[in-house]
Amino acid sequence: MSVPFLAMQEILKIFPPAVVALDRVSVEFRPGEIHAVVGENGAGKSTLMKVLYGLEAANSGQIQLRGQAVQFHSPGQAIAAGIGMVHQEILLVQEYRVWENIVLGLEPAGWFGRLDERQALRSVQQKIDEFHFNLDPLARVGEISVAARQKVEILKLLYRNVAVLILDEPTAVLTPQEIPQLFAELRRLRAGGKTILFISHHLEEVLELSDRITVLRKGRQVATLETSATNQAELSRLMIGRELARPPRPAAAPPGQPVLEVEGLSYRDGAGRLRLQDLSLQVRAGEIVGVAGVEGNGQFELVNVLMGLNPPESGRLLVQGHDLTRAEILERRRRIAFVSQDRGRLGAAVRATITENALMTHHRLNPRFTRWRGWRLEARAALQFARRIETQFGVSMASPEQPFQSLSGGNQQKVILGRELLLETPFLLLDQPTRGLDVGSMEYVHELILTLRAEQRAILLISADLEELFRLSDRIVVLHRGRLVADLPAVSASLEQVGALMLEGKEHPDGPQAD
Repeated sequence: MSVPFLAMQEILKIFPPAVVALDRVSVEFRPGEIHAVVGENGAGKSTLMKVLYGLEAANSGQIQLRGQAVQFHSPGQAIAAGIGMVHQEILLVQEYRVWENIVLGLEPAGWFGRLDERQALRSVQQKIDEFHFNLDPLARVGEISVAARQKVEILKLLYRNVAVLILDEPTAVLTPQEIPQLFAELRRLRAGGKTILFISHHLEEVLELSDRITVLRKGRQVATLETSATNQAELSRLMIGRELARPPRPAAAPPGQPVLEVEGLSYRDGAGRLRLQDLSLQVRAGEIVGVAGVEGNGQFELVNVLMGLNPPESGRLLVQGHDLTRAEILERRRRIAFVSQDRGRLGAAVRATITENALMTHHRLNPRFTRWRGWRLEARAALQFARRIETQFGVSMASPEQPFQSLSGGNQQKVILGRELLLETPFLLLDQPTRGLDVGSMEYVHELILTLRAEQRAILLISADLEELFRLSDRIVVLHRGRLVADLPAVSASLEQVGALMLEGKEHPDGPQAD
């Protein structure tokens, strides 16, 4: 019997006081394979990979690499052994430039051991061009979008010559056009003998890319399958323990009056570059408008202007007739619920408790959560509200008083979704709302969004997942280089049509015409 290339045997991980994250999981990884790890939020996928990468210590069990028992006490030790990881949550130095983050720890040296910036830039630019990632190597990481930062994480790993690449939700914020480029590179690396461990909630990606699949459920390994011998329905059943039946989309009632009105909006960034150009848009009551576009074409800037994080150069923003163009953020929050694509920086205070994060904004707008004219929180009401989110949105947690950062990425997203969707606002701004969610949770959120539409809420949905946009949207608008280049009824548009508009700002000559 041959010795496995990489094996994790009887891995047990318990988080205090008694949360069993991994319950004696055993799995083997072969050289030159793409091995997917799937499961619901909180199933233990990321924890298993963090144990392998030296970020978490297992309570018991063993890791073997090329037949030798190993134990990594830090990521540095794992990298030295040839194991690298791209995390679901971005771990970059915000003040550094893109190229500095990519070469950090592996900088090319010139005369007298000094950093050879020219060589570093050449190497980084070569990788950027290879992936067509539309990144500026000189940009500061703290000033680029979360999707761009995710690409930096991926490039940082590919810059290093490791034998095992762990990718935790690497496509979560990539556009449909960028995913095939990434997959092609991963297949090339596999052909070169690399072992790739791939965590994803997108089962269609898993089935397209992987050779084998390990399914975790509630910390236990329930199956390891050859990809060619399974399908999406079986994987869903193994992940959630039941059949996942997608209900038919309910018919939309005729939309009502305009709720969101954007008129001639333009915005320049700090370098004077025009990022939004004379953009006008309406979202009516009982309507979902989806925003499509290749990352870097104005979606990030549109969200920031709508939420008051960046002032527009010109134009107006109205919600239910109230001019919010220059309004303070709290005034906007009375009328706008907001799910940010970046839960770590804009969506949450990760060191605060789950209850404190659940209560944000509600404590300023709802008097039942405070006493003495807002000077003191009503602890019982706050705890009840956190428990409501836990139950209604299926958050896996030990206690509402545990730190928010102790939750898995998907469970963090559920808390934020619960907080925002339970605000009684006329307008919802949803920026990548299902990022990091498993298939069951994603279906629930989709149903909830459609229910809110039926309640005559106006919803602007920004998503890198075109299938999600087509499933939920009544209209799809396309941004290209900061301009709105199309406004299409979702029922009559096609993926190919929208894809062409995203890439070129216009349709192919023989394609259907935009409205």
